[in-house]
Amino acid sequence: MSKVQVGRISCIGAGGRNWNQFCRRRPKLSIAHDLIVTIIVTVMAKNVQFSIAVHVMAGLAYGCGQGVTSSHLASSVNTSPSFVRRVLAKLSKAGLVKTATGKAGACWLAKDAKKISLLDIYKAVDAPEAIAIHSYKEQKGCPVSCQIKTALEHALGKTQKAMEASLRQISLAEIVTEVKTT
Repeated sequence: MSKVQVGRISCIGAGGRNWNQFCRRRPKLSIAHDLIVTIIVTVMAKNVQFSIAVHVMAGLAYGCGQGVTSSHLASSVNTSPSFVRRVLAKLSKAGLVKTATGKAGACWLAKDAKKISLLDIYKAVDAPEAIAIHSYKEQKGCPVSCQIKTALEHALGKTQKAMEASLRQISLAEIVTEVKTT
């Protein structure tokens, strides 16, 4: 995954090459394009944390109480063990999983899958709201531009609450049951 630090350009990407080496080989226009793509990819990665966390939790629940390694979970998700460990750290902090570190390290659910809701997981990974409002400056001469954010905040607040209420009703056990039957 690409890394971007705001303030000074410190980007790692382009197939693992050092950014400065990469920049010397590319025309300026292409570098700007790659930087924009990198930023978009980084932002989008945050949006999948919830689904990855549910995937990880389902993997733990599927293991029926046995300890599962981050490497095993990572192969299921098709990502790196270090990324899975970052997700597991958030889930552990929320009291949803327990972990043992070291060479024989493993993780397991902290409580029964029937008692873990999708909302618990959603909140544990600090997933973004379902729909975000743009941050463009308002145009003072346009009444729509001046009022759209307030109107959307009201409507999208209702949508967010409805989504969270729905997630509260679905247990991790239900997800695992569906995984086993499909």
